[in-house]
Amino acid sequence: MRIYTRTGDKGKTSIIGGRVDKDDNRVEAYGTVDEVNCFVGQAITELDANVFSDVLEDLEKIQHELFDCGGDLANVSEKRELKLQKDSIDYLEKKIDEYIEEAPELERFILPGGTKPAASIHIARTTTRRAERLVVKLLKSDAKTPEVALQYLNRLSDYFFALARVINYRMKVNDVEYIRSAKVFRDGKRKDEK
Repeated sequence: MRIYTRTGDKGKTSIIGGRVDKDDNRVEAYGTVDEVNCFVGQAITELDANVFSDVLEDLEKIQHELFDCGGDLANVSEKRELKLQKDSIDYLEKKIDEYIEEAPELERFILPGGTKPAASIHIARTTTRRAERLVVKLLKSDAKTPEVALQYLNRLSDYFFALARVINYRMKVNDVEYIRSAKVFRDGKRKDEK
């Protein structure tokens, strides 16, 4: 099987239902979602299956959802059928709540890091935030962009934050608080949340 086609040598790429420039907002958005997926894959290789079997199962599920999300963002076809559904967001919210309960209570911002897999998850978190910003930009120029992708990415970054803390907790490594941070959390939630 040959993987190169030479059709992109002039700076264009195919999407579902058309062709666009390789620096198109749509390509930037789904390309960044692909980056997130790679960091998730990296974290998977760093997690001990004996300690994190539940997490590994969820991360593989998330990798499939990220493919769905990228495919939905790459789809401009009139016969567009979305793969990513709201139940994926509901599941992330459930897991976030579980992880907030499992990890020690938090009062201040923390520095990204701790253990190697937690650091990988923090990279996935910040890359997810970038993908989210790119989807917002895409929504401004193309109203057909699926809003569920934006909502999913927003929740996924929160999931990664909570997961990174649980990874450190299970590996018995303390999160390092940002020393100049005010107390911004109460009962595991940010003060500005209701």
